[in-house]
Amino acid sequence: MTADVTSPAAAAPSPIHAVVTEDFAAVNRTIMDQLASRIPLVETIGQYIIASGGKRLRPLLVLLAARALGYQGNHHVILATLIEFMHTSTLLHDDVVDESHMRRGKATANDAWGNAPSVLVGDFLYSRSFQMMVEIGSIRIMSVLSSATCVIAEGEVQQLTNVGNPDTDEAAYFETIQGKTAMLFEAASHSGAILAQATPEQEAALQHYGRYLGLAFQLIDDLLDYQGDASAMGKNVGDDLAEGKPTLPLIQAMAAGTPEQAAVIRRAIRHGGLDHLDEVLAIVNATGALDYTRSRAEEMAAKALAQLDHLPPSPYRDSMADLARLAVERES
Repeated sequence: MTADVTSPAAAAPSPIHAVVTEDFAAVNRTIMDQLASRIPLVETIGQYIIASGGKRLRPLLVLLAARALGYQGNHHVILATLIEFMHTSTLLHDDVVDESHMRRGKATANDAWGNAPSVLVGDFLYSRSFQMMVEIGSIRIMSVLSSATCVIAEGEVQQLTNVGNPDTDEAAYFETIQGKTAMLFEAASHSGAILAQATPEQEAALQHYGRYLGLAFQLIDDLLDYQGDASAMGKNVGDDLAEGKPTLPLIQAMAAGTPEQAAVIRRAIRHGGLDHLDEVLAIVNATGALDYTRSRAEEMAAKALAQLDHLPPSPYRDSMADLARLAVERES
């Protein structure tokens, strides 16, 4: 199978990208340049997964953070590209671990080419991202990003150990999503601030902005798994339940529901699959678990917005505020 792709941008940039349109175009060009390999399958799979859609939020965070602090160089394009490569490599690995067959409405790379090529191309993208880190030449940025890769890997392992475990509590859930999702958001905005030589206060604010934004996005992702539209999300409703993942809607439903309702959800988590999907959907709605999950997402988005008070007014800061609001308003 070959990828029908001439650029990594599967969709036109959204309004939140407007203030960094030229930078974003440069990132797209750099992605294509950095995908170059003497092994054709590496390029084919790399282009396929990069072109599969998505909002490119992590590289966008790099661009907005750096520009919001007045950065005028060109290393922010390289930094944004390597962040996207790090993210893409985790997608390739995650789909193998989860045995996924669809992502963003398309066949996953492992479904199209098999597990081994997907894992190895993921390794290539990770390795390429570290080459680009060296090109930037900032020890502090390398320290932040190399530490982030360890935290992300730990978060993925923690999620794996939680699968099928109905005793996973809210604290463990947040620890997991902080590692597997929010950490790369945090690293993106934090490294962008370092690149722009932010003050200590601004650097801390952008680090926390990314963290809270990432948590908000993951909370809404987990909510949409129980009330989203499959065609809009590019995956099936109930995928998390099918994999036995104890996400916050289920954790809260067990906490707020009757013993009988909690028992249904515990069985569903232990056994995975979709045999109990309709019953579980009824319970998460009846117990207010989805409303609770949304309220926690809104709480995280509000915390992200508050961090922006430490930045000077600019169109870039405005776009970061829009991004925080988008995190909880989206439907896919």
